[in-house]
Amino acid sequence: METHNSKIKENAGNSKGILAWASQLGFATVTAGILLFLSAGRLDWMGGWAFFCLNLFTQLLSAWILIPRTPDLLAERSKVGKGTKNWDRFFAPAVMVVGTLAVIVTAGLDARFGWSRPINPGLWWAAVGVALSSQLFVLWAMASNRFFATTVRIQEERGHQVVENGPYRYVRHPGYAGSILYTLAIPIILGSWWTFIPGAVTVSLLVLRTRLEDRTLQAELPGYREYTSIVHYRLFPGIW
Repeated sequence: METHNSKIKENAGNSKGILAWASQLGFATVTAGILLFLSAGRLDWMGGWAFFCLNLFTQLLSAWILIPRTPDLLAERSKVGKGTKNWDRFFAPAVMVVGTLAVIVTAGLDARFGWSRPINPGLWWAAVGVALSSQLFVLWAMASNRFFATTVRIQEERGHQVVENGPYRYVRHPGYAGSILYTLAIPIILGSWWTFIPGAVTVSLLVLRTRLEDRTLQAELPGYREYTSIVHYRLFPGIW
């Protein structure tokens, strides 16, 4: 009976967490779209709509795949968990502010005032392919790792352990790898060379956050140091 009651309580907590996660995701997607087109001052912007639809598609796909597969992960991602590292209380919002808000506003203003030269169509389509592929790569990482939390912490209450399947067979931090590629593709999709400035800052933050997270896992997560002797690279095989 006690086990049954615990299961009911866990399911209720997961349902509440999924609702919170979906609400946050929906709010973020809609807000990003509003800021994007307000900054541009117009709606007839192909790059802006491509960016918005790409994000909307990947978010809906994430919900379709992850809700039935890892509901506890989504509940975990709906909040800042206990034990979050102090340094990540800076990095997590900093990546969001620079990587989302600064990119959106810069690209929108560029579209409004025409600062950048036109993007070659072939390069534009290549960037769309890279952005979509990188988002799917991140989704693969999330589906493979039920400990893919929003902030860096050791999730002892969830039985945190090393994940070695999926993309984790090739790099130790596939979520960051995909996010970096996505960040580099977005300025081209939005048609704004100036957007590479906040994009470069975002990439720098992600690389530094990767280093700090990897150091934390090696020091605090049992078995992770041994895992690093099998999977040598943090982000990109043969590079780092």
